Amino acid sequence: MLEMRVRWVLLVVVGLANLGGAAVVLLFAIFVVPDPPLADPEYARVVNTVAFFSYPVVAAPVTLLVAWRLWRPVVRLVRDKGVPDAAQRRAVLLGPLRLTLLVGLMWGGGAAGWFLLDLFLFTGRLAAKVGLTCLLGALTTCTIVYLLSERLLRPAAALVLASEPPRGLRLPGVTMRVMLAWALGTAVPILGLICVAVAALVAPGIGTAQLAVTVLGLGGAALVIGMQVTYIATRAVADPIASVREGMARVERGDLGARVEVYDASEVGQLQAGFNHMVAGLREHQRLRDLFGRHVGEEVAVLALESGDIRLGGETREVAVLFVDLAGSTRLADSRSPDQVVALLNAFFGVVVNVVGRHGGWINKFEGDAALAIFGAPTCLPDAAGAALGAARELAARLREEVPQLDAGVGVSAGPVVAGYIGAEQRFEYTVIGDPVNEAARLSDLAKTFPGRVLASGALLREARPAEAEEWELGASVILRGRSKPTRLAMPHPPFVPAARRRLLPRPRVVRRRRPPADDTSPWPGVVRQPKPSRTKIANLKPFRRSETADEAARDDQTRPAAAPAHPMAGSPATPPPSADPTPSSDAGAMPSFGADAAVDGD
Repeated sequence: MLEMRVRWVLLVVVGLANLGGAAVVLLFAIFVVPDPPLADPEYARVVNTVAFFSYPVVAAPVTLLVAWRLWRPVVRLVRDKGVPDAAQRRAVLLGPLRLTLLVGLMWGGGAAGWFLLDLFLFTGRLAAKVGLTCLLGALTTCTIVYLLSERLLRPAAALVLASEPPRGLRLPGVTMRVMLAWALGTAVPILGLICVAVAALVAPGIGTAQLAVTVLGLGGAALVIGMQVTYIATRAVADPIASVREGMARVERGDLGARVEVYDASEVGQLQAGFNHMVAGLREHQRLRDLFGRHVGEEVAVLALESGDIRLGGETREVAVLFVDLAGSTRLADSRSPDQVVALLNAFFGVVVNVVGRHGGWINKFEGDAALAIFGAPTCLPDAAGAALGAARELAARLREEVPQLDAGVGVSAGPVVAGYIGAEQRFEYTVIGDPVNEAARLSDLAKTFPGRVLASGALLREARPAEAEEWELGASVILRGRSKPTRLAMPHPPFVPAARRRLLPRPRVVRRRRPPADDTSPWPGVVRQPKPSRTKIANLKPFRRSETADEAARDDQTRPAAAPAHPMAGSPATPPPSADPTPSSDAGAMPSFGADAAVDGD
């Protein structure tokens, strides 16, 4: 289709333009410009008529042959639709100008020959009349050829300009198109009027009626032809600008895939190409921003892009911290292939990112098989503690449902941290430093031994909103590894326990050892050696199992030995009687025992 269009440009445009120019010549020669006094007017009319119709018979084939040689690279380009070479680029971009110059040269030769013919055979006045009318026809033809060929060659120009913008070519721009439109729509009729005025002064025999017909004809031609030519010239400028305006509207709506077809090699085409380069830069900026946000988090990316100057250091912020860590990652890597491990980790982290994002948190970093999430930094969060607790409960449930192959512990803490850029001037990252991070990591390790796999610091319940705090219950205090102060544990209510039967985590049972009998062979007779108090290992504690019915709970209370609780906040569990067994005494459904001064062994 495009090839046929390019071929027809050569035939139709050249043919119509020459017919239009010939019509102008006949109109001016017969009706507009009066003939000067001649000795034999009929003989002069016959000679000029033969010359008028004979010249195109000779000039038209020559013009078409030369134009076809100039047009051949254009046809080959649109037929092959490959990458244009230098000759094809110049043929397409310079095609309208070359064709216009070729047609103008042929018309100029005809005007010169016709002028010389009348000058030697007849009078100089007739030669001047014929020469001026031929120049007006040439101007009309050249204007039509350039404006139409430039418009019809836009698809071919788009193929050329899509690969590379024009460089080193001086082409007619907006000014030239406007001047051509002015020449055809205004200059030609006005020049005709000037010729009529000169003829009236030179030849006083011109009547009033003939002069009126001439003026009316030239005025009507100026109105009709001038409007059409001006419309074509303005559309040649307005169409590219309209396409750029539509592209800008798409970009304003957020569509960065907008692209304007560049089919003009003038200033307007450079405007189109500049718009495409601008949108490409916006796409690259958006892609980098998206990648940056994926690497460091959307909140940190926005903070870094909006900050004028990034400096090392930070500020003290009250945040909530969620730490999730896989259990048995070494065994997982040993029993599965690397591709399977990566697939599981991606599924695991996908759930973590989704849940944390839903609750307004930010993933600070991935640490192998663990993730650290922050609530309240870098952007403030009204209820950071409640958001972290809600995310922990949802995360544990979704991990059990969506990634059942993996087991993970979730720890939640809160408190003051320093949030800011840590590192060196050449390489730094936004992170948080503080005791809540360490506490959350230790709680996640401890949570791996609990059925719900979720533990939080009891201090969060006082800071969280009441609706979220009611979903949690307080328990014993433990000293986590690496910390000197005890941490009050809190865990979410199991979903299968009715609200009326929710209990606090039981206080630990005191582990008592029998004093060994005195040894008569001891080097110190009568002295009894006291055994060292044992440290309760979390891994050796049996998991807690609640009774599912009220009758079973009553039977458990009746069968459990009665004793005073070890702590005022402790629940129903009581201290067992002394036993010789050095291990913790518990029933089949006993809860793990953690004392207020019990230490979590890090071995």
